[in-house]
Amino acid sequence: MIKKFFQTGADLPIMNETPEKIRSIYKKYQWQVFIGLVFGYAMFYVVRMALSVVKKPMLDAGVVTIEELGLMGSAFFFTYAFGKFSNGFLADYANIGRFMSVSLMLSSIACMAMGMGVAGVFFVVLWGMNGWFQSVGSAPSCVSIFHWYSPKQRGSVYSIWGGSRNIGEAISWILTASLVSFFGWQIGFIGAGIAAFAAAACMLMLLKDRPRTYGLPDPATAYGEEPESVKGHDPVAIRKAQLFVLKQPVVWIIALACAAMYSSRYAMSSWAVLYLQSEKNYSLIDAGVAMSSYPIAGFFGAILSGIISDKVFNANRHIPTFLYGLANIVGMCLLFWGSESRTMDAFGLGLIGFSIGGLVVFLAGLTACDLMPKNAVGAVKGFIGLFSYLAASLQEIVSSKLILVTEVAGVKHYDFGSAQYFWLGTSILSIVLAASVWRSKKVTMVD
Repeated sequence: MIKKFFQTGADLPIMNETPEKIRSIYKKYQWQVFIGLVFGYAMFYVVRMALSVVKKPMLDAGVVTIEELGLMGSAFFFTYAFGKFSNGFLADYANIGRFMSVSLMLSSIACMAMGMGVAGVFFVVLWGMNGWFQSVGSAPSCVSIFHWYSPKQRGSVYSIWGGSRNIGEAISWILTASLVSFFGWQIGFIGAGIAAFAAAACMLMLLKDRPRTYGLPDPATAYGEEPESVKGHDPVAIRKAQLFVLKQPVVWIIALACAAMYSSRYAMSSWAVLYLQSEKNYSLIDAGVAMSSYPIAGFFGAILSGIISDKVFNANRHIPTFLYGLANIVGMCLLFWGSESRTMDAFGLGLIGFSIGGLVVFLAGLTACDLMPKNAVGAVKGFIGLFSYLAASLQEIVSSKLILVTEVAGVKHYDFGSAQYFWLGTSILSIVLAASVWRSKKVTMVD
């Protein structure tokens, strides 16, 4: 019964309607899918980022140690990594609307429970469970985009969806930080959980199964574009395509490049608020406001990435990936070693956010999915996600060890000197790996 609930429906005969009528139906469903994916995925990030916001208040309250925070983050990313891999493969077979919505509901419940806990072990276990629920957000979104949008629509929609995570981060840095400042760290978790549960209910009404389950043709046919070569959506064809992509060296290299980039990405998301409070004497609200430039710039970086690669570089993803990678390195240098001013901090964070926004679009999905068969998009996303979030998990442990804790007159100070070089090093490694697949072309399956 559970399997049937989450499984994609059977194909219906193509409806006997004029092309204009079919496009009209498509546009209606596309808007619903677009709104559900963009704002629903943003709420996944509101839940996910709650821990980053409340780290210092939890430390100050003596609820956790910095080592326990590292374990919590690592547990989340570890379960998230394997969840991304398995759920990415399942997404190719799933009813995306039900799969994503129920997972966000479970994630929101786990987040609310975090606000009711008091023990470090409880936090580690619960946040690790939340990592599994959160892992259902990305790959199913990508599968839905490839199902509902034609090749000429896909790049723009993917980049806007990719920017939606920055909406969630901005909400966290501003609203969640404000709630925590006035009402305590528990409300940060509970408030985020309540908001996400409401969003999940809306997603369940908006998101759709595959077009064929509604009697609609594939989007390329509906919009008069050249039909894509897909071997079919039956389980045998999907499984064959999934195994095919796992054998492609370019997918492995992109996965490694993305893993290195995710180390630096989640280092900033997880530790930057504590860094600003400890190294630069920001209050929690000031740090939250400063960090808001990171996701806001990331949103524009993600949206522009699709436009830049399509219009300026003729759908070449590799050149803008390299340029975004350079911008990320420059932003980190400005934040860590630039002049001591809050304007410089905001600019550095904004530049990092802008570049990460584009890099996530390219390395975490679009580049590899463009190169691989359409009916294995979920597998591609899941495979890259496995590498990326194992790296993010390892980053949490390494960063917590590199951040040196000292106590003077009863006040704890956190030294990020060594951690900064680790974060910068992973950014450099990512750009080197990404550049090595510069000349890759679309791969075609041979029977």
